[in-house]
Amino acid sequence: MSRIPYKWIVAIVFVAGTFMDILDTTSVNVALPTLAQEFDASISQIEWVVLGYLLSLAVWIPASGWIGDRFGTKKVYLFALVVFTGASMLCGVAGSLAQLNAFRILQGVGGGMLVPVGTAMLFRAFPPIERAKASTVLIVPTVLAPALGPVVGGWFVTYHSWRWIFYLNLPVGIITFFIGLFGLKEHKEPHAGKFDLPGFVLSGAGLAAILFALSRGPSDGWAAPIVLIPLIGGLLAFALLVYVEAHVEEPMLALRLLKERMFRNANVVTGLAFGSFAGLLFILPLFLQTLLGLSAIQSGLTTFPQAVGMILASQVAGRLYHSVGPRRLVIGGLIAMTIVTLPLATVGFGTSLWTIRLIMFARGLCMAFAFVPIQASSYANIQPQDTGRASAIYSAQRQISASLGVAILATVLAEAIAHYAGSPSNPAGALDAYQLTFFVAALLIAVAAASAFLIRDRDAASTIRRLAEADDFVVEDPAPLPYEERSERR
Repeated sequence: MSRIPYKWIVAIVFVAGTFMDILDTTSVNVALPTLAQEFDASISQIEWVVLGYLLSLAVWIPASGWIGDRFGTKKVYLFALVVFTGASMLCGVAGSLAQLNAFRILQGVGGGMLVPVGTAMLFRAFPPIERAKASTVLIVPTVLAPALGPVVGGWFVTYHSWRWIFYLNLPVGIITFFIGLFGLKEHKEPHAGKFDLPGFVLSGAGLAAILFALSRGPSDGWAAPIVLIPLIGGLLAFALLVYVEAHVEEPMLALRLLKERMFRNANVVTGLAFGSFAGLLFILPLFLQTLLGLSAIQSGLTTFPQAVGMILASQVAGRLYHSVGPRRLVIGGLIAMTIVTLPLATVGFGTSLWTIRLIMFARGLCMAFAFVPIQASSYANIQPQDTGRASAIYSAQRQISASLGVAILATVLAEAIAHYAGSPSNPAGALDAYQLTFFVAALLIAVAAASAFLIRDRDAASTIRRLAEADDFVVEDPAPLPYEERSERR
């Protein structure tokens, strides 16, 4: 592996681990009806297969930055791979719903650290001027796995067994582990600080409570005690977290990083855009399967062109980044994405599937011009020693944004069905409800586009070649990148 540049070894390990994590999550959703039948469980019981994993993620994502800094990103990432892969095997052999739920919680321990620690390794391996390349790598599992998940899950459930959804992780996890074992280099922060127990408890409990409330709100009603109590409790925990972390000498969650303008604005734009992205990927398969009568595989093949468009366009977006800058690319990409999403609000029973696929492909093209530059610029002014903590904040924000986007669109759909159809069995009224929901999804993207005007190219100058090489701008390199520092020793 010595002939392969280190940054691409990190990229391979990151893509494989993240792809496995996200693919597993989206595949399991397709298998829920089958799991309910096999374990003779109600909907409220079977949803804990998803909720248990989600809540486990919530506990470990905020802590992942400190854990990686303290024990080393290589050790922690490999540990997360072992836990996730081992728990996947246990999920596959689970003999009861209780066992499956327990193993899913264990799986979340590994999953909660894979993406944040992997992202930190990725952005450390690519110097600032190459962050656009790193962002094109980041795009692959983020958009490809959610698109393939329903197809893979539907195929296994239909033709084999739901257990293969989990068994699929074994070869991927094992191969990725050995690539990482022999290819990754260790990186520890010498001043990671002591373990911040109050920060760990408040961040984990707050995020878990909010994600639980967001997942139950659309079905139980936002005024229901089971939703309102954890939602208020989670917000209070976050408020207390801000106070505690501001007064702790060595905070686990480095909220001070949000004072950096580029990082803060990137989180705002990403959160709004990613919420709409996740929400639409939740609503569209429901429309295709419940209203148009498609199978899970057909539905997945209809949403898949979005991933194809995004992967193809990400290469172009990465090249344009240095000459155009993030501001115009993000604004233009999100405005175009709003425009091409609006036709979904006009789809009907007679609409060709190829029309929907073309819309999704066009969405993917536009998304690349928004997501690649915003990810490339987000860490522009984050010091190397803070990359792990920044990645934990970024990952937690994306998790909340995705859950919030799904909750908003699911609530709009439920209320619209009650208004237009009276019940989901009224096809014409249900179609009106879905069309309204697609329109709201487009509005959310428009809000993200408006927020993108906060972005300034100058704030991301260290990642833009034409600005970084300007005579009046000097890129400060406060510390050598880990891969550069250690490559000399090898």
